[in-house]
Amino acid sequence: MRWGEGSGVSADAVTGVCRPPYLCPVQTLENDLKNALQTAAQAVFGQDIPASALALQPTRKEFAGSFTLVTFPLTKAFGKGPEQIGQALGEWLKTNEPRVRGFNVVKGFLNLEVADAEWLKLLHALLAQPATAPVNAPGVPRRVVVEYSSPNTNKPLHLGHLRNNFLGYSVAEILKATGATVTKANLVNDRGIHICKSMLAYQRFGQGETPASAGIKGDHLTGKYYVLFERHYREEVRQLEAEGVAPDVAKRKAPLMLEAQQMLQQWEAHDEAVVGLWKQMNGWVYEGFDQTYKNIGVDFDKFYYESGTYLLGKERVEEGLQKGVFFRKDDGSVWVDLQAEGLDEKLLLRADGTSVYITQDLGTAELKYQDFGYDSSIYVIADEQNYHMQVLQATLAKLGKPYAAAIHHLSYGMVDLPSGKMKSREGTVVDADELVRDMVATAKATTLEMGKIDGMPEAEADELFHTLAMGALKYFLLKVEPKKRMLFNPEESINFQGHTGPFIQYTNARIAALGRKSQEQNLTGGDFGSVTELHETEAELIQHLAAYPAAVAEAARQLAPSIISQYAYDLAKAFNRFYAEVPVLAEDNVAKRALRLALTARVGEQLRVSMGLLGIRVPERM
Repeated sequence: MRWGEGSGVSADAVTGVCRPPYLCPVQTLENDLKNALQTAAQAVFGQDIPASALALQPTRKEFAGSFTLVTFPLTKAFGKGPEQIGQALGEWLKTNEPRVRGFNVVKGFLNLEVADAEWLKLLHALLAQPATAPVNAPGVPRRVVVEYSSPNTNKPLHLGHLRNNFLGYSVAEILKATGATVTKANLVNDRGIHICKSMLAYQRFGQGETPASAGIKGDHLTGKYYVLFERHYREEVRQLEAEGVAPDVAKRKAPLMLEAQQMLQQWEAHDEAVVGLWKQMNGWVYEGFDQTYKNIGVDFDKFYYESGTYLLGKERVEEGLQKGVFFRKDDGSVWVDLQAEGLDEKLLLRADGTSVYITQDLGTAELKYQDFGYDSSIYVIADEQNYHMQVLQATLAKLGKPYAAAIHHLSYGMVDLPSGKMKSREGTVVDADELVRDMVATAKATTLEMGKIDGMPEAEADELFHTLAMGALKYFLLKVEPKKRMLFNPEESINFQGHTGPFIQYTNARIAALGRKSQEQNLTGGDFGSVTELHETEAELIQHLAAYPAAVAEAARQLAPSIISQYAYDLAKAFNRFYAEVPVLAEDNVAKRALRLALTARVGEQLRVSMGLLGIRVPERM
């Protein structure tokens, strides 16, 4: 099953923006406008046009209007030019349709201005349902496993892991908002040659050092020995090459590499000493990971470990041999031939019998299906593994597994820095813990410079600095479409103006402050049923609020938190324009003030919900 197919979702709601029992007011308004356009087409041109041919879209910001009809597709049926069609339909609607108060035509685009009465009706409908009302998103599977983070236990998390974690967490939350049953899974790569490298280096050079004695987190201590292995290994390779050994042979025959491979064989043979060291060092790493996950605000429902899945993977390799879809080479290694699928031959088991990455991937895919019976299993993995994921899916298909087609690779681009690409083996990565500390320090300096938290208790201020730092970091990494490679700029991300997390957080704080003042002045509540006219910024805000379900549905279909990021930013911008152009607490008309307070409160709630889908908290004061 490709992503978006066979979800089992009811197709009753064509636009897919609401889920019963909640109302779909914006869908109703769009349908009413389409019906009116059909009537206009019949009245003016004598043509019956199906509603499916009348695609309405939000009017571009530089033009007056709320909804736009593209008239180019109607020229053949109407026998008129696109501008003539737009003008004629617009004039009929303005005269005969009370929902339309005005129009303008720009080339082949008919921009319709919706009457204030419709926006007010829409606002009442929106306020009658919670901001967290589940969103109907046809095409989105109902049972989903989202696998993300997937760290190796030979090094701490770095900047690239942060994009992975934030992306996976946000995608899971967005899917939940559609009513899907979502499991957040973390496959820990806790075994293999890379783990043995850290273990061997610790055996050679560790001298009994522990996280407690070194005064550093366990994942950082283990990562230190991974870098140390690579340093000594490269020196051995250089020495062999200096003796005339070919480079590729030198890399295979370097003593440290041979010892690491031997250690892996000992581990798979359950050697007591090797397994004991493995448990000890992995335990250090898990404690470090847990601290980092808590600090960055991500969580998981299920942990899988490669050490617990590779044996099942080996069983699948044996199954493939028995079925004749895998083959064994003369050296004893096992392969699958995927050339017919446009790929290549892929190693599934080494000649010495030890497993490779894809071995455990075969086992994990089966375990996840046994545990959750998923409609879709999403792997959040960098685009460097595009080929590997194609091989995994094709290999499972060769085995005839029913869940092969349900695998979906959410590929994302790497994160670069102004200084260039990060390299774990050389110890040049941007450590996640260090980056978060730096971001908190920057948030603190920026906030104190603004001078808006004077008198705030120290503990509350520290919590605020962390909230702002994580909002800046997560938003910067999530606002970019996942597949795009990106350049991370810490200074740009923390800006309180522009397309940033702190800008949206500050907007919510402004809304919260307005709410507190309204309570202090006893201005809360009140009926605004007598209001018949809206300021243009009020109508714009209502339209933005009504667009939330459609944004969530599209983000779920595309697995793109960037859509929610843009939505939250647009809503925050619209509110700040509203706040600058109309009085709220200072409004003398009681009904208008009540409307603006209700509108303000709902915007704040929608911002909190939207940012929550990104894993970002919004402060009440800053």
